[in-house]
Amino acid sequence: MKILIKLGIGIFLVLAGYFCFIYFAHYSEGVRAGKLIKFSRKGVFFKTLEGEISQGVSESQFFIFSVEDKETQVIEDLNKFQGQFVKLHYYERYKTLFWLGDTKYFITKVEKYQE
Repeated sequence: MKILIKLGIGIFLVLAGYFCFIYFAHYSEGVRAGKLIKFSRKGVFFKTLEGEISQGVSESQFFIFSVEDKETQVIEDLNKFQGQFVKLHYYERYKTLFWLGDTKYFITKVEKYQE
């Protein structure tokens, strides 16, 4: 019985550590610029904020991103700059988390960009 309890605690600690790593550790961070062509809230059970910028001349290269609900200034700026050129500051997580967004890229700051 003691072995099962220790095994259960061990499995719980491993899973909690893995979740904390996936949630808090950032794989990369950077800046992308382009024309903001889409920003919307989507989902059935978990509503997430998703967007897209076009980075190419032929509009064939897109950067798809997510925004966390707590980023109120980012959400306000993305709604304001719809259809304009923007610089997006982002970080990348190791994995996607379905309740936060469809992508691994999360926006932390938005700046209007003059091409």
